[in-house]
Amino acid sequence: MRYIAAPWRADYVRRGPTPERCVFCEAVRSTDDRAAAVVWRGRHNIILLNRFPYTPGHLLISPKRHRADFAAAGPAERNELAELFQMSLRVLGRAYRPQGFNAGMNLGASAGAGVTGHYHLHIVPRWTGDANFMPLVGGTRVFIEDLDMTYQKLRPLFDQERRRRERAGQAKRRSSAPSR
Repeated sequence: MRYIAAPWRADYVRRGPTPERCVFCEAVRSTDDRAAAVVWRGRHNIILLNRFPYTPGHLLISPKRHRADFAAAGPAERNELAELFQMSLRVLGRAYRPQGFNAGMNLGASAGAGVTGHYHLHIVPRWTGDANFMPLVGGTRVFIEDLDMTYQKLRPLFDQERRRRERAGQAKRRSSAPSR
């Protein structure tokens, strides 16, 4: 196995966890979804854009409650997170046509979590050849769009999903109503 040195990560690793404001709690409290980069508000979770994305469309699903331990999450939070994960895959598929996805959680500072006190699920669209030398050599990521463009592209698709869910809920209520 080959190993590649990455000395620029030393400062990050040595710094360790630092108490900061919780970006997820701030997004939950915000009344301006666009400014908070929130594309969906569910009953228990929110979906927002990652402000430091690996690729365009990089989303985060986070509980509304400030909670570090996913294992302690309630069934309603977990079930909704799974539903929002499915929906996010559909929306990102329509918006970007990725060839694959990375998804996961970094739980704890030693696992690479940038926000250690509030668990969140990363969903990263991927394409063959989407990695290049710029982050390694130039310490720079090159994107095809900025966050505002990403928001403008994704928010209407999430709004369509909301309308689709509302119609499905209305149809279900009508079909389960007692007949006279």
